[in-house]
Amino acid sequence: MRFEGTQDYVATDDLKVAVNAAVLLRRPLLVKGEPGTGKTVLAQEIAQALDAPLIEWNVKSTTKAHQGLYEYDAVARLRDGQLGDPRVHDISNYIRKGKLWEAFTSPRLPVLLIDEIDKADEAFESLLLELLADYQVTLPEIGTIAAAGPPPLVFLTSNNTREVSDALKRRCLHLYIPFPDAALEAQIIRARVPEIPAALRGELVAFVQALRETDLRKLPAISETIDWARTLLLLHVDALDADWVRETLNVILKFQDDIERVEPQLPALMPRAAGGR
Repeated sequence: MRFEGTQDYVATDDLKVAVNAAVLLRRPLLVKGEPGTGKTVLAQEIAQALDAPLIEWNVKSTTKAHQGLYEYDAVARLRDGQLGDPRVHDISNYIRKGKLWEAFTSPRLPVLLIDEIDKADEAFESLLLELLADYQVTLPEIGTIAAAGPPPLVFLTSNNTREVSDALKRRCLHLYIPFPDAALEAQIIRARVPEIPAALRGELVAFVQALRETDLRKLPAISETIDWARTLLLLHVDALDADWVRETLNVILKFQDDIERVEPQLPALMPRAAGGR
C-alpha cells in the first residue's frame, strides 16, 4: 500500500514520504500546521486511497481520555436495576464503545484520525501513549481490550495551540504542512476547482500569496483559497478587480479587523494579483 495523493489531494514529495513511512512502520503520524492547510483532509484521503475504513475522533477541550475507549452509563444501569430489568446482569449493555475501541476491534485495517490532539490535556496524552505503545488497554469493568489484528493506521493532527508532550512526540513520526507556495496552490485549486479559468486562478492565488505577507490576525489557508475560488466561480467572475475582492474578502478573511486592515491596502495588492495571470 502506497499513498501517492489522490485526484482531489495534491501530495508533495515530503508528505508522501512521511505518510508511507508511517504506513510501513505502523507508527502514528503527527501532522502539524495552521488550521485549513489540509491536515484532516489528508487522513480522509488516505483512507479513501487505501480503501480503508476511517474512524474519526474530534478532540475538544472538554474531551476526556476514557471517552475514546468507552463510556459506562451507571445511571441507566441503576435505573434498570430498580425496575427489575434483566439486562443489568450484563454490563456490556451499558458500555458504549469509543473511537479507539472501534479502531482496535475493526474487522478491517482502519485509518484512525485523532483530530486536534493539542486541545487535549496531559492525562489524555498519557492514556494515548499507553494505547499507542501496546495497542491494548485494561478496563476495570471488562478486562483487557487488545487490537484484533494489525494495529490501526493512526494520524494525529495539531494546530500548534500548545506543544504536545515530548513522550508523544518520540512515539510518532512527524509531518508539518505549511502554507503552499504559489505553484502548489495553483495546482491544488486546479484539482479542487477544475472549472475555474486559468487566468482567474492565477490572479486569486497571487492575491492570496500577497495577503500572507501582510500582518493579519489569521492568514488565509488553502481551505479559504478553495472557498474563494468556488465563490468567484458562482458569481461568474472572469477577472479579479478591487470591487470583487472587496465584496468577497469575508470568504478568505475570518476576522473583521483583518478585513478592515486589508481594504486600504487593495491598491497596492491588486497589482500582485494582476501579475499572476
